[in-house]
Amino acid sequence: MFTYAIDDKITLKMLDLRDSEQLFSLTVGSKNSLREWLPFIDYTKTVADTENFIQSTMKQFSENNGIQAGIWYEGHLAGVIGFHKIDWSNKSTSIGYWLGDDFVGNGLMTKSVKAFVDYALIELGLNRVEIRAAVENKKSRAIPERLGFTHEGTIRQSEWLYDHYVDHEVYGMLASDWKK
Repeated sequence: MFTYAIDDKITLKMLDLRDSEQLFSLTVGSKNSLREWLPFIDYTKTVADTENFIQSTMKQFSENNGIQAGIWYEGHLAGVIGFHKIDWSNKSTSIGYWLGDDFVGNGLMTKSVKAFVDYALIELGLNRVEIRAAVENKKSRAIPERLGFTHEGTIRQSEWLYDHYVDHEVYGMLASDWKK
């Protein structure tokens, strides 16, 4: 099982079914803010929906196709970070992340993303990590900007969110740049 202590307050731990109720509560408790950028929120209606998500992440891990981890802050589940998938032939991946409302503004996500980039580029030996965020999602975009990712462009109408398309900003980090 994947566990990574960032510091004495923040730990990343692979999600398992024992986390289902906490993750469901965190998701539902932050639904209004998360819904603006995450299309899966409306499909998370019961603990069973969260269990299905966690089971899919366990399958993803068992197939060596990435990991989804809970972000634990002072023993409380604060959010989720994960690789969407790993493209082993091109040695690349992309990272997605979100935090519950009560945990925003503590630097948790910047530290968590940094740890995941370290893991991808150093431990897994990948060459590229990508982060995409909606143009208007300034909080999410601030993470790769803060960590020195290169802004590589804008993908127009990249994602359908409920009733409209949103453009995505694309950020990339190469192993050679990260090691500097």
